[in-house]
Amino acid sequence: MDAPTSTVTNDPASLLAAAPHRALFLAGTVAVLLTMTWWTLELAALRFGWVRWPQPTIPPVWGHAVLIQYGLFPLFMFGFLMTTFPRWMDGPQVPPRRYLPVAGGVLGGYVLGTLGLLGMPLLLKLGLVVMLAGYLVGVGTLAGVLAKAADRNRHGWSCLAAFGVGTLGLVLFLAWLLIPGVSPDVAWLAVKLGTFGFLLPVYFTVCHRMLPFFSKNMVAGYAMWRPAWSLPVAWVLLLAHVLLDCAGLPQWLWLCDLPLAAVFATHWLMWKPWRCLRPGLLGVLHIAFTWLPVAFVLFCVQDLALAIRGEQVLGLAPLHALAIGFFGSMLVAMVTRVTHGHSGRPLQMHPVPWLCFVLLQLVAFVRIRAELGGDRYLWLVIAGAGWLLAFLPWVLRSAWIYLTPRADGKPG
Repeated sequence: MDAPTSTVTNDPASLLAAAPHRALFLAGTVAVLLTMTWWTLELAALRFGWVRWPQPTIPPVWGHAVLIQYGLFPLFMFGFLMTTFPRWMDGPQVPPRRYLPVAGGVLGGYVLGTLGLLGMPLLLKLGLVVMLAGYLVGVGTLAGVLAKAADRNRHGWSCLAAFGVGTLGLVLFLAWLLIPGVSPDVAWLAVKLGTFGFLLPVYFTVCHRMLPFFSKNMVAGYAMWRPAWSLPVAWVLLLAHVLLDCAGLPQWLWLCDLPLAAVFATHWLMWKPWRCLRPGLLGVLHIAFTWLPVAFVLFCVQDLALAIRGEQVLGLAPLHALAIGFFGSMLVAMVTRVTHGHSGRPLQMHPVPWLCFVLLQLVAFVRIRAELGGDRYLWLVIAGAGWLLAFLPWVLRSAWIYLTPRADGKPG
């Protein structure tokens, strides 16, 4: 593979091509606001009776889930992995001709797909096809790095496997959209794979690799703990969760979720977050990870109530503790760290990321509160508006960093 250009320039287009994280993280910041703007307006239309608001031709919640899971978060994940894969495994650098099409394809498809949710099914289908094209380039690129790497370790394999599952999930949802007669169960499987077979394995693998490493570098006397058993155990349990759920056996999900809660809680304890609250850029990583065992404790409460009483007592609260609390908070924490480190800035939390992170914790609690009674749709609108309020300053600051030269004058 060709090496990325190392020429220092002030031209925004050239800067975006200077490193994988610039183009892909910038695309991700656009996505952070775009679909949540649509989703908040969709929720407001349902709550306040906006009869003229255009409706999607698929279940709105599926549109929300698919674009968030297969569009928003993966833009940041591609950017992170195309930056770190060569370092993790001593492999070749990813050139612009490989990562720019991924940014353009996934973001372009994401924008078209979001517009398609405004009652334009052809745009939705076209958008997901374009997004899939971006995926194929991206996954092929990561596979190429791994194939040529000197150290093909478990973290690289785990992330690549998760992106393979993610690509399969996107194909399944497209099959339901494009092929007459395909069961809606296929679309439902795609939604479940996006959460438990794609996003969560990538996130957990990155945490498994990076949190002990960052902590050892920043905390005196810290013992790095990276058990070899936990990645394969988590993979088996997560895939079993998907299979049980899609087989119509949610009353047995506790068989997977209880051990998953134990695995994640064990990592939380062994990583000693109480020792890692300073500096703030390390602290937010550990605070964000706290949401993972919390989310699975909530899943277990839900599972056991369903098994014993036949009731879903928490609704979608466990899922959003995972999606907003863990995925959202870890996105802000990890992307801020990578952005600062690769733009020549101090590895410290700036006030704008702090504001975003703190507000996002409140949004997670509001979204969980929406499931506990009262005017549910009003709470949902407040949570959606809170997401936009939390992210807007962070998005603007991050975009400015990606479109300007490094603070230390170095290339990249």
